[in-house]
Amino acid sequence: MSRRTIIKGALILTIAGIITRVLGFFYRVYMAKTIGAEGMGLYQLITPLYMLVWALSSSGFSTAMSKLTAQEKARGAEGNVKRLLHMSLGLSTLIAVVSSFITYFYADEISLYIVKDSRTALSLRIISLCFPCMAMGSVMRGYYLGLQNTIVSAVSQVLEQTVRMAVIFLLSAALIPKGLEYACAAAVWGMAAGEIISFCYVFFYYAVKRKRTPPPILEIKGSMAMIMAAAVPLTLNRVTGSLFSTAENILIPERLQLFGCTRAEALSILGRLSGMAMPLVMFPSSLLTALATATMPVISESHALRQYGRIKSAIHQSMVITSIIGAFTSGIFIFFPEEVGILIYSQKQIYEILRLLGIICPFLYIQVTMSGILNGLGQQLFIFEINLFSSAVNLVAIYFIVPYYGIRGFLMPWILTTGAITSATIIRVNKLLNIDIPVFTQYIKPGLAVIFACLGARLCQDRLWYGISYKYGVMLTLLTAGVLYTYLVFKLKCISKEDLRM
Repeated sequence: MSRRTIIKGALILTIAGIITRVLGFFYRVYMAKTIGAEGMGLYQLITPLYMLVWALSSSGFSTAMSKLTAQEKARGAEGNVKRLLHMSLGLSTLIAVVSSFITYFYADEISLYIVKDSRTALSLRIISLCFPCMAMGSVMRGYYLGLQNTIVSAVSQVLEQTVRMAVIFLLSAALIPKGLEYACAAAVWGMAAGEIISFCYVFFYYAVKRKRTPPPILEIKGSMAMIMAAAVPLTLNRVTGSLFSTAENILIPERLQLFGCTRAEALSILGRLSGMAMPLVMFPSSLLTALATATMPVISESHALRQYGRIKSAIHQSMVITSIIGAFTSGIFIFFPEEVGILIYSQKQIYEILRLLGIICPFLYIQVTMSGILNGLGQQLFIFEINLFSSAVNLVAIYFIVPYYGIRGFLMPWILTTGAITSATIIRVNKLLNIDIPVFTQYIKPGLAVIFACLGARLCQDRLWYGISYKYGVMLTLLTAGVLYTYLVFKLKCISKEDLRM
């Protein structure tokens, strides 16, 4: 049951994630080519504030709803689930409405004194309109994930991204020629419309499919205690992360100017890092995000029923997939950063950032998977503590090191702290469940496989198709690396038939 549930749920969410990532990826490429790196940098100043409101009003309640729904369903208390849902919706919506009011009416002050770029005021007012829908939609998706109904979340994701893309393309021709302020507003209109339509779909589905349930056993006070116990650590974790992310995006351009960059150059570097390189690096994580999302309610349910063998099986399967994807992505960005930059964005300036981010890929991906596992085990406070430490180190590096070493002064400490945090999460899970992690099979073998695959692909690039079109040559090279890596993964037995069995 565990393997079938996880693989089926992860497969549905993965397909949706791949579709939305592909749509979002083409949107990023389109925007990067249309408004340039500086425009992407301006857009990145808006995104952390949007994520801050999401973290405050939605993230903790959504994940808590997923965990509590799975837990109460396993206990046969379906009446409790509805009460928890309604109370979570009320709390998250209240926070979102207050955030929307503050953002809309104080957009000028926020843009001038916090974001420190007055061109973002219009976009802040636009994005504030969707906060309540974003909050309610997130909580309801968490409810359906807890029921292990991944189709609702999958459809809403695809719908949201499709609407976002459609609105952007419809508005871009009229708004982009007016300048970066309006180009950013076009992207934000798409974001707001996507959130609103996505919520309408989830709400309509709930209204049509809802069933009568027994009266709740939990009292209102008990329900509130359960929600807050699960949601508060998660919310603190996400809010702290968003605050630090906002501070990073504001400070990076300022500290880069002390390094010797102009304001436009500093925004361009931020745009290449956050708006181009990071989405590219995190693109393969759609499978892992889906895996973590599908794994969490299963682990939560198994933990409530004390089915520890089922938990260990789910974790092993998740970690095998994570290590294989992480090794390949890391190899591609380390061996072919310039080629990937030219192929995707028609510029090679991001190659140094991509190569450094390639080192961090395996650690980032393991953290995605481990977050789902630790949340399912009720370790939200531990996640909060390690993320707080990581964010604090990054902020210190930006403030004190970037003025002397440029963007490398941010990336190098980030690599070190991410490695340390990843090790801490693995040790924590092993301590809780006493899991024997086969390091050689899960990490050393995929690492060797990707090295030989990339070297082979590089040899083919230099000897076999050096005379054809550059972009077609790069695509053939990356395809060759993928084929060789897949062959070596199975040849070296990095993954077994048992790991693929449903």
